[in-house]
Amino acid sequence: MVLSDMTLTQILEPTCIKVPLEGKDKQSVIRELVDLLDGNGQLIDRDVVLEAVMLREQTRSTGIGSGIAVPHGKCNAVEELVIAIGISNEGIDFESVDGRPVTIVILLVSPADQTGPHIQALARISRLMLDEEFRTKLAGASSAKAAYELLSKKESE
Repeated sequence: MVLSDMTLTQILEPTCIKVPLEGKDKQSVIRELVDLLDGNGQLIDRDVVLEAVMLREQTRSTGIGSGIAVPHGKCNAVEELVIAIGISNEGIDFESVDGRPVTIVILLVSPADQTGPHIQALARISRLMLDEEFRTKLAGASSAKAAYELLSKKESE
């Protein structure tokens, strides 16, 4: 598979989407998504993953604006790139670049020695999220299943 042809739905398990998120702050939401991945058997070591993502977040907020945050980390506690998505109804203060609350949180974790898929996934997320209509629909998804179907449909366009 050519990396540029990679779609998020090829990596994202439908069971790794949470609607709505319960967490009310950045740390609890990141923990919630890491636990979701862990509960789906996608992590070798939950604590190592959580630490890698939190360390990255301390460097600079991953709140990229327009209501989106993409917390991510690289460590040896995953065998391949894994993704979890959470939708917040209330919006979370992620110290975003535009100062706005975040409603869509996309967590990425990849092995420390695999840069390619990580960067491709970040680029793919950025491209998808440029579409304001799609962003609004995703933020308003009523369930994990609805969010996955929206993403699937968007990626097959």
